[in-house]
Amino acid sequence: MKEKFLKSFRKMYNSLKTTLKKLIPSRFIFQNEPFFRFFHGIFYLGNSHQCGVCKKKLRSFIQLDNHDLLCPFCGSLARNRRLWKILHSEDYLKGTILHFSPSRNIYRKLKKRSDINYITSDYEDEFIADYQFDITNIDQKDASFDTIVCFHVLEHIPDDMKAMQELYRVAKSGAKILIQTPFKDGDIYEDESITSEADRLKHFGQEDHVRVYSPEGLKTRLIQVGFGVKVLSFSPQENDAYFGFASPETVLIATK
Repeated sequence: MKEKFLKSFRKMYNSLKTTLKKLIPSRFIFQNEPFFRFFHGIFYLGNSHQCGVCKKKLRSFIQLDNHDLLCPFCGSLARNRRLWKILHSEDYLKGTILHFSPSRNIYRKLKKRSDINYITSDYEDEFIADYQFDITNIDQKDASFDTIVCFHVLEHIPDDMKAMQELYRVAKSGAKILIQTPFKDGDIYEDESITSEADRLKHFGQEDHVRVYSPEGLKTRLIQVGFGVKVLSFSPQENDAYFGFASPETVLIATK
C-alpha cells in the first residue's frame, strides 16, 4: 500500500515540478530547491538507507528510470555520493577548488565552507555556477587550483586533449584532478563522423556525448599531457545499498 501511495505521490510531484518549471524562473527553483524537496522527502524518511551528502536517513532512495538512485531530500545521485565520500577520504578539500558542472547538492555544501575557495563553472548554464569556463580555454591563470573536480564532462568535449592540457595548466604543482566519465572495457570508442543526436545516443549512450572512454584509454591520454594517474576501482560492497552507491565504479585521480 505504501509503495502504491509513493508511486502516486511521485507522479503528482513530477507533474507539479514540470508545471513550476514553466511558470517560475529556473534560478528561483534552484535556489529554493531544498525547501521544495523537504515536503517531498518526508514521505521517504526511515532507517533502511542513508544519504552520505545530506545525512538524511531514508526508507528508500528513489529509483529512476535509468536505475540510478536519487536522494529525495538533496537530489544526489549515486555518483554524487561517491564523489562526496572521496572528497572527504583524502586531503582534497583545501585551498582553491575548481568544480566543473557541480551537482547542486554538493555545490550548496561546499559554498558554505569558509576554509576553502570553492569556484564552480558550467559552460551551458545548466547548473548553479560562478563562471562559464570553456574547459578547452579556461580563463584562469596558470597554477591556480589545488583540486579540480571534472565529473562527467570530458565525454562531451570534442577536443578532449586540449581540455586535459588546460586542466594541467591551471593545476598547481601537486594538485589533484578527480575525473569520472561513463566507462567501457577495451579501447576508447569515438568517431568524429557521428554527429547527429540520434546517432550519438545509439553509439555513445547520450545525445551530447562524443565518445566512450575506457579507464586505461583515459589514463593514457592524461599521462600524455603530463599527469600521473591513479585509477580507483570500487567493487560491490555490503553497504552499497544502504548508502546508495553504484558498484562497480571507477574514478581517476590525476596528479600534476
